[in-house]
Amino acid sequence: YPLPGDKEIPTIRRVIIDIETPKVISLNIPPDPHRGTLSDDISSSGTFDDIDWKADGSEVAFVSTSRDHKNEKFRIANASTGAVREVFEETVKTQFESGQGTINWRYLPASKEVIWYSERDNWGHLYLYDATTGKVKNQITKGDWVVTRLLKVDEKTRTLYFIANGQDKLNPYFGHFFTIGFDGKNLKDLTPEPGNHMVTFSPSGKFFIDNYSQPNVPANVVLKDINGKVVSQLAKTDVSRLTATGWQAPAPVTLKANDGKTDIYGLVFTPSKMDATKKYPVIDYIYPGPQGGSVGSWFFSASRGDNQALAELGFIVVVLEGTSNPGRSKSYHDMNYGNMAENTLPDQITAIKQLATKYPIDTAKVGIWGHSGGGFATAAAMFRYPDFFKVGISESGNHDNRNYEDDWGERYNGLAENVDYAAQANQTYAKNLKGKLMLVHGMMDDNVPPYNTLLVVEALQKANKSFDLVIFPNSAHGYGPYSAYMMRRRWDYFVQHLLGAEPPKDYKMVGTVIK
Repeated sequence: YPLPGDKEIPTIRRVIIDIETPKVISLNIPPDPHRGTLSDDISSSGTFDDIDWKADGSEVAFVSTSRDHKNEKFRIANASTGAVREVFEETVKTQFESGQGTINWRYLPASKEVIWYSERDNWGHLYLYDATTGKVKNQITKGDWVVTRLLKVDEKTRTLYFIANGQDKLNPYFGHFFTIGFDGKNLKDLTPEPGNHMVTFSPSGKFFIDNYSQPNVPANVVLKDINGKVVSQLAKTDVSRLTATGWQAPAPVTLKANDGKTDIYGLVFTPSKMDATKKYPVIDYIYPGPQGGSVGSWFFSASRGDNQALAELGFIVVVLEGTSNPGRSKSYHDMNYGNMAENTLPDQITAIKQLATKYPIDTAKVGIWGHSGGGFATAAAMFRYPDFFKVGISESGNHDNRNYEDDWGERYNGLAENVDYAAQANQTYAKNLKGKLMLVHGMMDDNVPPYNTLLVVEALQKANKSFDLVIFPNSAHGYGPYSAYMMRRRWDYFVQHLLGAEPPKDYKMVGTVIK
């Protein structure tokens, strides 16, 4: 892939192929930069998501995105002639997103309208546009909450069905299922039960299955009609066999960000058998985003990586969503725009200090680890905050975003001519290392090329710093069959250097089935 600042990048030449004629119709516009409105082009489907066809195939609506993701043009093309009409455009100061995973806009040719997603009032909301004039007819949703997924548009009743975050007072990341009219009236929460909700429509669209849970509350599954009335209880997760083994769910926590005002949320994993007389080293698992976060899913899960396993080895493990993660306000998501090297680290440090007043945490023994963006954040933590973070494991990190794909850096950091990428590169600060650092990379990594880690290796060697390096010769971004090996090495490293104990030599992972 091209890199930030490259003069030449791939472009999208939009064509329509009529397979019956056969005929290729080129759309009458210049090629677009290889960009889309969904998160980044690695985490989206990899196809042109920003399109919506008229049912008879005579027209297609699409969005053209500028290279810096600041300008979006909504266009409609005639599929027979290739003629393109620009309906409206939106320009933002940082970067535009229409959703995470699936687009939140729709073209409604029957009524000549567009459902459009925008964060123009600081919250992700839906707007009704006139597809002929390009003018806003009205804002549909509004308030201090976020539409995350537009699921269904009923054009006959002029009703929208969507998932939104921020209405559940327990946690702003919990999504509920709502309905509202095109005119912005009759907003209704069809899933008012506390928790994070996932819905599946029946084929008729008259019913839906509501599967809801919390990180520490197992799933409940009910069948509801389209008005939100419970029709039947379908399932309720029984975790008694798990708890009988000593398993425990993580504890959700609410803390303050480094600014002292903003609430941030996370999970804490503790040993199942705590010693009331001692303090525990802490391990911070980090993924700074900005297209995702450390927690990942806010649904119930019996297993979240090896977080609980690390806790059982004698640690308290924390997983914290720092500022600049998605799913909340635009200003929250943009807090680190233009400075990805921030990596939510000030929030992590502040939060761990707060947790130390509630949990028996030894803040003199803080470890950190992460993969990919989390690997970038881990090395940054060890270099920029060497007096706080004592042990780090940096896996497959994109340590210098000048050497990572253009669409990532140019979306969340800005164009290279406007941002000092060098000042954010980890190798720039490698000389500050004081603690124990393990660097890890797969040599076949075609997502984050291994030279990202090798740049840090060279900088550490130039600075005469000791460190550890694990290389997987035939692994890509993930380690495949060597994942268990890497997990064991991770456990060993933290036990030896953070806990101060001697791990068993070459311990072999063996799975256990609960009967």
